[in-house]
Amino acid sequence: MGRKSHRGGRRGSDRKGGDNRKPRTDAYRSYPDILKNNEKLEAFYNNLLPLDDDEKKEFWAALRRDLPNSFRFCGSKGHAVAVKRLLEMRYAPEIDKIQTFNGDIVQAPQPVPWYPDQLAYSMTTPKQVVRKFPPFATFQKFLVSETSVGNISRQELVSMIPPLVMDLKPGMTVLDLCAAPGSKSAQLLEMIHTGEEARIRKFMEAFGEAALPANEQEVADPTDDSADDGRATGLLIANDVEYKRCHMLVHQLKRLSSPNLIVTNHDATLFPSLRISRDPEHPNVPRYLKFDRILADVPCSGDGTLRKNIDLWKYWQPGNALGLHATQSRILVRALQLLKVGGRVVFSTCSMNPVENESVVVSAIERCGGPDVIDIIDCKDRLPLLRRYPGMHQWKIMDKSGRIWNNWEEVQQHVLTGGQAPSKISQTMFPRPDTSDCSSLPLDRCMRVYAHQQDTGGFFITVLEKKKEFKAKEEMKSQFEAPDAPQNETAAPTGDSTAAVETKITEESKAAVGQPTDELPSIGSKRTLEETETEQPPDSKRQRTATPTSEKVENIAEAILDAETAKVETDSLESPAPKAETDKRVKRAEGNFEEPFKYLPTDHEVVRDISLFYNISPRFPSDRFMVRNALGEPAKAIYYSSQLIREILVENEGRGVRFIHGGLKMFMKQDSPSAEVCRWRIQAEGLPIIAGYVGRERLIRLTDKKTLHMLLREMFPKFIDDDWKKLNEIGERIRDIGMGCCLLSIEPDGTDPEFSERMVLPLWKSFHSLNLMLPKEDRSAMMLRLFNDTSPVINRTLKESAKLEAETADSDVKEETEDKVDEVIEDVVDVKMQDGEAEAEANGDEVVSEKSG
Repeated sequence: MGRKSHRGGRRGSDRKGGDNRKPRTDAYRSYPDILKNNEKLEAFYNNLLPLDDDEKKEFWAALRRDLPNSFRFCGSKGHAVAVKRLLEMRYAPEIDKIQTFNGDIVQAPQPVPWYPDQLAYSMTTPKQVVRKFPPFATFQKFLVSETSVGNISRQELVSMIPPLVMDLKPGMTVLDLCAAPGSKSAQLLEMIHTGEEARIRKFMEAFGEAALPANEQEVADPTDDSADDGRATGLLIANDVEYKRCHMLVHQLKRLSSPNLIVTNHDATLFPSLRISRDPEHPNVPRYLKFDRILADVPCSGDGTLRKNIDLWKYWQPGNALGLHATQSRILVRALQLLKVGGRVVFSTCSMNPVENESVVVSAIERCGGPDVIDIIDCKDRLPLLRRYPGMHQWKIMDKSGRIWNNWEEVQQHVLTGGQAPSKISQTMFPRPDTSDCSSLPLDRCMRVYAHQQDTGGFFITVLEKKKEFKAKEEMKSQFEAPDAPQNETAAPTGDSTAAVETKITEESKAAVGQPTDELPSIGSKRTLEETETEQPPDSKRQRTATPTSEKVENIAEAILDAETAKVETDSLESPAPKAETDKRVKRAEGNFEEPFKYLPTDHEVVRDISLFYNISPRFPSDRFMVRNALGEPAKAIYYSSQLIREILVENEGRGVRFIHGGLKMFMKQDSPSAEVCRWRIQAEGLPIIAGYVGRERLIRLTDKKTLHMLLREMFPKFIDDDWKKLNEIGERIRDIGMGCCLLSIEPDGTDPEFSERMVLPLWKSFHSLNLMLPKEDRSAMMLRLFNDTSPVINRTLKESAKLEAETADSDVKEETEDKVDEVIEDVVDVKMQDGEAEAEANGDEVVSEKSG
């Protein structure tokens, strides 16, 4: 949503050796502020929105103010509450001590009242104060640190709404069709894992196994999502049409350490049906995955982001929204096709224009069979403190010239009387006449959020429920066709245009059966990472796509029923072994490659060695380990996934589905100190899944805050002779435990409110040292969070290496100096001996021995 900003690129690409840069004359050049005025924009919304004069002033005044910064605490509820407590106890009191700074009002971040458990915060303090006011600058460091490790998401407030109205429960299958940059996907993933920690603990206690202690905030009904011993069985597929943005999704979401995540790279209008395992009672009939919940946060013109994307004041044009209406409708129809009966789609945009909102909802419902098939859900009971306006029943359309049209009949009359047909305007954009089945849809159940209501951006949200399966109707022409137009303009498309139409229909048919689909151009764009504080100017030109004709495109489930029936015999004869060509890396249209997913057999040598070394409980599903290479052999990493993801990846191998990521990284190969030590260490992201199943032989319990501080502050601390005594309560255990990877269970005793979160960390013991296997940024963030320590991490190995190099250099210099002195003395002795002064030899020897000593 909103327009993309293209970042990155080559810096200094013209430099060829040396520093030939010219002195900058504009280093401190100031640019004039963008005028926050746009006549067409203001005229359109003043005419459209049902606001009185006073509220319109508030509305425009809010849009002209800077958008407040906002963020939310991520992860499990127990973890999020622990991080939130630091804001309340450590940072907010210091900020509140001083009310103004250099004349600017200073206010600590305030909780958002409508967000559940008040885990979202907003702050209106100006940026210059945040940077210069010491208490706020300290908090800013904490905010940046926790964002880097995924404990905080810097996300626009209205962007948090769609997942919250989805009514998502553990165990559900979820699809995010237009997922990048991933902030909403992260919310969905957290919901899928709600209560998992507590459920696993209850199941393990029920089977008499030693479970690791859970955080006090984590409570759950053990009957919820209990099919896999408490482990989350739900699924999130995060999809995006752009390959690079898919990898951005992976980067954003892997911080949540979920084995229930798949990232795919497909056009949302052509998202393929995913095959799942067949029903044992009907083994010859293929089955396809249907989703419980789908989020369609579609590309849009983004005029609800005027407060953040200031350039929109300059570049906003009504044609931006008109050109996206058809694509948005297709995405919503595809979402409804992929939905289970009784499932829900949340449709949202960051636009205020009804042509991208209510108009799209009506068009999609109309194509899917009307109100008897798709219902608009009333969400008044969800987020009761969120102020909102109902959706519109009547609206107007502004064309590219700025003329406002009240209805389709007005457009027809204009053309019939000799006027020029307005570009990009179609009949589906207008409210339906009374004769239509969709004329009385309860569009007031849609939600509109405006900037002035709670100091946010603008947003539109609708929740739709599927009542029964349907066959989608043909798509109406998206542009007005003048009846008296010249023959060469109204004739049926031929040549390239005919091929384009046929390609579109063929691609949707392929998507229906999950076959490979060629990438089609997409229109519009999504917003970039919500936490970015600046945006690039909107593009002056938009990518165009040929408008489909009225040929019929059938529903996924029913349009291809005959094709599926015809394929039954062939499918039943297929060998379960993958074809030879499927072992190759999947090549993208852009030339990118993705390694295939290969699951390891439970009797694989590496799987057996890992299970024996860590004494992993037989209750842990060892058939879910996989690697990413064509050979199917562990090389650098071993991954783990949920059972449903295993099923999807195996069943769809070689079918052209563009899988970018699946599961999480569980083990990494490590140089071991001896042959008896397992070379596969547990990754930090995999610990929450497997920690409770690791035997006590590889477990170390830590209760002292100082001990943890020492392990975090210093990498590779020495462990020789009596050094174990420095490790306090874990010293003896460290001394006695075998080498290799072990688990450090952090179990605070409850006496320190800032040291209350329970966690498990990977620890590696070698011959003479041990080390917490955490990235440097994770160490730094944990030191700041737990100990308010901003000192750099000490790398003992690097320091000792530097010291050794320095000592070696000093030694070389010293030896060189001594050699020169010896040469001088020897020359002196020779001279004196030639002169017959015998005593000089003794003095010379004395001097040499002094120097040598």
